[in-house]
Amino acid sequence: MNLIFENIIFLSSEIILILTALILLMLGAFKKKNSAKIIIYFSFIILFFLSVLEMLIPWNSVGIFNNSIIQNGFTRLVKAMIYFSSSFAIILSARWLIKYDDKAFEYPILILFSVLGMSLMVSSNDLITLYLAIELQSLPLYVLASFKRDNAESSEAGVKYFVLGALSSSLFLFGSSLVYGFSGSIEFEEIYNSLQTLEANTALIIGLVFILSGLIFKISAVPFHMWTPDVYQGSATPVTAFFATAPKLAALCMLINILYGPLSGMQESWYQIVFFVSIASISLGTFSAIRQTNIKRLLAYSSIAHMGFALIGLLSFPNLDGIQSLLIYMLIYLATTLGVFSCIISLELNEGVSINKINDLSGLSKKHPFTAFTMAMFMFSYAGIPPLGGFFAKYFIFRSAIESGLIVLSIFGLLLSVVGAFYYIRVIKLMYFDDPKIIIKKSLSKGLNFTNIVCFIFIVFFIFIITIAPITELTETAAIALGNQ
Repeated sequence: MNLIFENIIFLSSEIILILTALILLMLGAFKKKNSAKIIIYFSFIILFFLSVLEMLIPWNSVGIFNNSIIQNGFTRLVKAMIYFSSSFAIILSARWLIKYDDKAFEYPILILFSVLGMSLMVSSNDLITLYLAIELQSLPLYVLASFKRDNAESSEAGVKYFVLGALSSSLFLFGSSLVYGFSGSIEFEEIYNSLQTLEANTALIIGLVFILSGLIFKISAVPFHMWTPDVYQGSATPVTAFFATAPKLAALCMLINILYGPLSGMQESWYQIVFFVSIASISLGTFSAIRQTNIKRLLAYSSIAHMGFALIGLLSFPNLDGIQSLLIYMLIYLATTLGVFSCIISLELNEGVSINKINDLSGLSKKHPFTAFTMAMFMFSYAGIPPLGGFFAKYFIFRSAIESGLIVLSIFGLLLSVVGAFYYIRVIKLMYFDDPKIIIKKSLSKGLNFTNIVCFIFIVFFIFIITIAPITELTETAAIALGNQ
């Protein structure tokens, strides 16, 4: 009984998420009128509270339920980042959801269930638990992608994400079965021990490739990126904001858990794959974004490139500075992405219709100077212009790569960062130097403005924040915890 109670204590965040989601679901189902706002804002409060709770709970390494779930400094920090970004993703959606009336309550509940899956993903310590967590995270995302039921593009996005997501899950499951056949166990520790005593065979290498294929899909990296532009464009803009943030972080950290954990003994095999994926993602994302005319497709290809940059930190194996750099990179990426989407969602062509084309931003500084200024800062941050947060994100990544001997990769990434700056600066040029082509209205949503200001402060004043906030210490502790598990 005491053991069960201890397990429940260490899973307090997940239990709170489950109970909250179920209670809110009942509230929405039986009290449809006037329940949407309550559910939206209560979901925000719960997720924000859980992000703080994860920082306060001791970061001791503990195994739960026969070590199927593990909690340590790495999982705690990542979950805090997931909860925090998801809470703001809900706030970004609040005003947009109002027009759905009794259907609006479904949206934040779907996010809560998806976040629960992400939380279990980063904490999983065996292949079955990990697979179930992936499915729990993915199923609500299929519904969210097609949430605009009266829109053909949204329905197409949902179907495309569902089909390709099912394919990625199948690849992961097949790869897991091959790994199980080799090691005789689904537990990460046993798989690692098997790799130390047995020689890797062809079946194991094929299993590794399939597992990586399934996980690479989740972070939308090349060559499993094909769904990203279409899903980003077809989904509602607030849904796209959620897709671009928390799920990416969860999938990337899940990849870290596997490659630095059970498959660390196969570094020679997976290193080449990740190296190729990183280079290909940076290249394709950068050059494809240049010719985009749709703002969400541009951000889709931009996210592909950013995932390529993040993977550079993973390639610093076994140097844990790379993991620390990756976590800092993703923290800044989340803030920048939420800030960009808060600007986009706040700008409307008509009531409830967000801008889609990049040219719609022409002359924005003349009509809405503050929004244009914050948007420009976020774009400069994406481009890695000092002294904004994006500069430090790439600085930490490239520094860890150079220290690990990846000089050529660092130079390559730096050159493509310069190329990528073109399409970010093009957006700024349109806002400040072109004449307005259409009339753009500015939303008065307090949630959007709050998100915009918070992200703006974090990005612009990151150099001061990092000196007073324990960001580097927390990420270092998380990286060390990963190395010790």
